Amino acid sequence: MSDASFDFIIIGGGTAGCVLASRFLERQPSLSVLLIEAGPDVIHRPHVAKPLEAALLHGTDIDWNYLTTPQLHLDGKPRYNCGVKALSGGVVINSGGWMRGDTLDYDEWAHQVSDDRWSYKGLLPYFRRSEHHFDSSADSRQHGFDGPMYTTSVSISGRKYPLRSTILNAWLHLGLDKIDDANSGKPLGVAELVENRRDGLRQLTSTVYPLKGVHVMTETLASRILFKDNGQHKTATGVELEDKRQFYIKTGGEVILSAGAYRTPQLLMLSGIGNSETLTQYDIPKQVDLPAVGQNLHDHIILFRYWKLRHPEKGLAMGSPAFADPAFERGSLLDWLATLTVPSAGLKAAIEKDEGQSIDDEHVLLKGPRCHLEMSVLYAAFGGEQIGLQIPIDGTSIMTYCMPCLPTSRGAVSLGSTDPASPPIINPNYYATEADHFVMREGWRAMSRLMLETPQGSELVAEEVLPEGHQCLASDAPNELIDARVKIGAISAYHPASTASMGKVVDGSLKVFGVQGLRVVDASVIPVPLAAHYQAPVFALAEQAVDIILGDKMRDLSAMSLLSSPGRT
Repeated sequence: MSDASFDFIIIGGGTAGCVLASRFLERQPSLSVLLIEAGPDVIHRPHVAKPLEAALLHGTDIDWNYLTTPQLHLDGKPRYNCGVKALSGGVVINSGGWMRGDTLDYDEWAHQVSDDRWSYKGLLPYFRRSEHHFDSSADSRQHGFDGPMYTTSVSISGRKYPLRSTILNAWLHLGLDKIDDANSGKPLGVAELVENRRDGLRQLTSTVYPLKGVHVMTETLASRILFKDNGQHKTATGVELEDKRQFYIKTGGEVILSAGAYRTPQLLMLSGIGNSETLTQYDIPKQVDLPAVGQNLHDHIILFRYWKLRHPEKGLAMGSPAFADPAFERGSLLDWLATLTVPSAGLKAAIEKDEGQSIDDEHVLLKGPRCHLEMSVLYAAFGGEQIGLQIPIDGTSIMTYCMPCLPTSRGAVSLGSTDPASPPIINPNYYATEADHFVMREGWRAMSRLMLETPQGSELVAEEVLPEGHQCLASDAPNELIDARVKIGAISAYHPASTASMGKVVDGSLKVFGVQGLRVVDASVIPVPLAAHYQAPVFALAEQAVDIILGDKMRDLSAMSLLSSPGRT
């Protein structure tokens, strides 16, 4: 096959890569498509299919097992970042949450890049196209019912958790509204969890988007993109693999980079596209001086807290002999997601401190209101080792989390070597801004009110399970004590993006600036944080990319046909 050429070479067989390859051949079966994936096909891999067994896959050979640089604004220690190294990408391990986010997030994306295709309205047809919504009576303007990715809610899946009404009533006691559909572009309030599960099992992108007819190379690492230079412009011509084999695209073909928010900028830089100083440092021949490659990294952090149950004998949590309904294995151990905003006056003051100037109430993070926090209560207790806890999974404890959705801290991905198999240097720069401090503190206080100050919460839990040297912090706790807990406990939610940002590295049609025949289609192009779990946006992004790319191809063919028409002068 090394002598063959292709219409499209896609580097990265994750969510976006599989969607692109599958849809290209579905729409135009005559196309030739090569899909290159660094990891294996895991369709028959133990622990993949069952959602609750995903934790057993972390740290294995299908996890890049990234570590960030020491995080100076946390406790100075690195943070683990999962990166799936397998055909189908993040869906192999993720928690399955299917949350699009807020209309305002996408509208800000479109505003920043001056392209309404990336607004919520512009992406809505592609959210629908990717989705097989669980409720056939839902609003057809918002949901699709014949897409490949099935979704389900907790109740539709048959999970009847004993704390369902207790937790809902606690959120309602705090003043949140119950909403029927958090995936309608307006998620503020408390809504039932939705996941992309089918019959209680994980759905792999490479199966729900069939790859029949695609040339798939697994366990194959790309080392650089190849270019030709005719003196007027540079054009991608193919890809070179780690073993030095080279594969090429046909005239008019394209290379599409879909390797994710960490590997995409790394491969761009290894191919000579990036900051010229970095390229010179590593003796990489420069193709395009594009300093924004690898910059603008954002990621959601998440903070867990742990709570001792007053009445564990009631079978309220995982590990209890009475918490034994087989249906509980069909998805994550929770009922509700709460999406909150934060007080605008305090956030405004924090932003002004960060920006060093006064702002008005029309500031993008103030006007809305925006969705600043996602929170939930889980009927299990795991992961306490991060803060030095050893909590037995015996049904005596539960956990809660807080995830700020719109961080203003920005980090970077940079080269550590010219070896494509080596990890890039990842510095998310977590918790670096006053705005991020303010939002997380508000989340902490809201969770304290929920668990300690509502009738439902105070009846449910006896106490917080605390790391050594720390005390239980109520909603009126001082900032510095909350920050101390955040700094030891905050970890990645594994939602990195923006390292090949639209408007800075790629244009609105996903074309890399300064070269022809090269696009990026993955989370690295998303220029702003989204109050979402990024799999749903990436499916929609990839679905729209198919229309854009094939539309461009048809226009190019039409133009060539006109130029070659008999009698044309």
